[in-house]
Amino acid sequence: MKISKLLSKACLSIFIILISFSSSIVSAEEELVDIWKLEKKIDNEDLQGKEFNDNSNIENSAEGIKNYNSDEIINNIQLEENNINLAGIYDPAENGLSITMWSNSDGNEITKIFDRIKKIDLSNDAKKMLDIVLLTNSYFPNKNIKEENFLNYKFDYLINNNDLELIKIYLSKNNNQNNDKIIKFYINQYLSNSDLENACKIFKDMILFNDNYLTKFKIYCFINESKNEEAQLVFDLMQESGFDEEFFEKKFNILMGYVMEQDNALSDKNILDFHLSHRTNSEFKYKPSNKTSKIIWKYLSSSNLLQNINEIDLENTDEISIIENATHEKIYNEKELFELYKRFQFNINQLLTANETYKLLPNYEGRALLYQRLLLSNNVEDILELAFKLKNSFKEENLTNAFNQELSNILSKINADEIPSNFSTFYENNLISKIDKKKKIKINNKIIHQSKILNYFQGKSEIKKLEKDLGDVLKNVKKNKKYFVSNKDLMLLESVISDGVQIPKKYSNLFDLNQSNIPNDINLLINNNEIGLVLLRLVEFIGEDELTDIGPETLYFMVSILNKLNLDKIRNDILIKVLPLKL
Repeated sequence: MKISKLLSKACLSIFIILISFSSSIVSAEEELVDIWKLEKKIDNEDLQGKEFNDNSNIENSAEGIKNYNSDEIINNIQLEENNINLAGIYDPAENGLSITMWSNSDGNEITKIFDRIKKIDLSNDAKKMLDIVLLTNSYFPNKNIKEENFLNYKFDYLINNNDLELIKIYLSKNNNQNNDKIIKFYINQYLSNSDLENACKIFKDMILFNDNYLTKFKIYCFINESKNEEAQLVFDLMQESGFDEEFFEKKFNILMGYVMEQDNALSDKNILDFHLSHRTNSEFKYKPSNKTSKIIWKYLSSSNLLQNINEIDLENTDEISIIENATHEKIYNEKELFELYKRFQFNINQLLTANETYKLLPNYEGRALLYQRLLLSNNVEDILELAFKLKNSFKEENLTNAFNQELSNILSKINADEIPSNFSTFYENNLISKIDKKKKIKINNKIIHQSKILNYFQGKSEIKKLEKDLGDVLKNVKKNKKYFVSNKDLMLLESVISDGVQIPKKYSNLFDLNQSNIPNDINLLINNNEIGLVLLRLVEFIGEDELTDIGPETLYFMVSILNKLNLDKIRNDILIKVLPLKL
C-alpha cells in the first residue's frame, strides 16, 4: 500500500511539472521582465527578471532537493546561455557606480583588503560605504578569485549586519544562485526568535536550494502548515537521494502522526533539531552551559525556557557564571543579573570596605558586593569609583556588555557639572544618550565650507544658482585679508570645479588647489578603473572612526578620490556630513 501510494504521488508531481513547463513555454514571451538596463548586451538579449512564486512542485536531485517552477526552468536556461554573473541589491546608477566596478581587479588584492577590513570594528559611516560596495549589482571579478568566494564576502556582510529584511531583499533579487548560507542564517534567526511563520515564508519565495538542512526545514514547514502530502513527497524524494538520519526520521514520523508515543530524544546540534526536540516532548527541559551556542540561548529566551533568576542557587558557581555570560550576550536582561546580585548577603564591614574587600571574593561575588555598595552610596565620587571598578571587573572577564544599560542608568542620575575631572571620560563614554536630535545646518557665508554653496550639494540649487552663490561668497572672503583657506574649503571648491563650475580668475589667488596628496597605489587603481577596490580602500581609511572624527587632510584626499571617479552622490553625502555647522 505504501509503495503504490508513493508511486501515485510521484506520478502526480511529475504530471504537474510537465503541465506547468509546457504551459509556461507558451506564455514565456509575455512574462519577460528586465531587471535593469545593462550597460552592455550579452548575446544581444536582456537579462530576464524573476519574480518569486509560491509553488510546491518538487524535483529530485542527487545532491539534495530543488524546487522548480516553469519560469525558473526557462530563466535558468537563458542565464546559463548568457553567462551573466550578477549579485547585489542596488542599481549601480543609484550611486554613480558601474556594473563593471570589479571587472579589472585581481582577486588576490580583493582578498587581502577584505582580510584587513575583517579585523576592523567598522564605524557606522564605514559600514554604510561597505554596504554600497558589496550590495551594488555588478559583474563578478574573474581573476584569481572564485565566484563562491566573492559571494561569501557579501554573505558575511549580510550575516554580520544581521538585518533580516535586507537579507530578504537580497534573496528576492538574487534567487538564481547558491544562497544556501544566508538562507540558513535567515531561517535560523527567525526560528531562534520562535517565529516559525516568518522562517517558513522564505520557502514560498525561494525556488532553488541544494542542502539537506534546508530540505528538512521545508518538510517541517509543510507539516506545520498541514500540508502532509507535500511533506511526505519531499521526504521520500530526499530518502531516495541517499538521506539517512535517524533523529529527523523519528521526529518526522511523530509529527506526521505515524507514531503516537512521545520521543524524548534531544539534539542541540542545530536550531532545527533543538526545536523539534522541544516540540515533540511535552516535558521538555534543557539546562544550558557556557558551551551552549548563542542561537540556542536565543531560542530558550524567546520560548520562555530559561531558568528563573530567583531559582538560581547562589552557591552554584557554574550557574552564576552562565547567567553572567548570557547577560553579556544579551540573552538575559541586565536587570535580571543585578537582581541576582542583590540576593547575595554581606555583613556591614564588607559593605563599608567594599572598595578593597571585593578583591578577596570570587569574581561574581565581588561584583555583587560592589553593586550593593554602589546602591547604598550618596557621594558622587564614591558612586563613580565603585561603578568604574565594577565595569573593570566585567571587562577583565570579557563580560563588558553585561553592564552597559545599568551603568548608563546610574550615571544619568548624576549632573554633568558634578563629575570630577578624573572621571569625565568614564562618564562621557558610558552615558547612553536617549536623545537623538537631528541638527539643522546653519549657513555662515563668512566661511567657504559653511556657506550657502552647501545648498548645491544638498540638491537645493542648480549650477546657475551655484555660480552666483560662489561668486558672492568668494567676494566676501577676498575682502577679509586675514582669511585662511582651509582643507575643508579646498575640498568644497574642488568639488564645485569637478562638477563643471568655472571659478573667475580674479579669485584664483585666494587658494591653491590639487593639494590632496592621493596615495600612489590608489591613483593606480583609479587609472585602472578599479572602482570597487578604491571604495574598499576608503572603507579602510574610515575604519573605526565616524566621518566627523576624521582629520581634514584625510577627508580632503577622500573627496578628491571621489571627484576623480565622478561618484558625486557618495561625495555629496560625505560633504554634507563633515562640512556644515550644525545646530
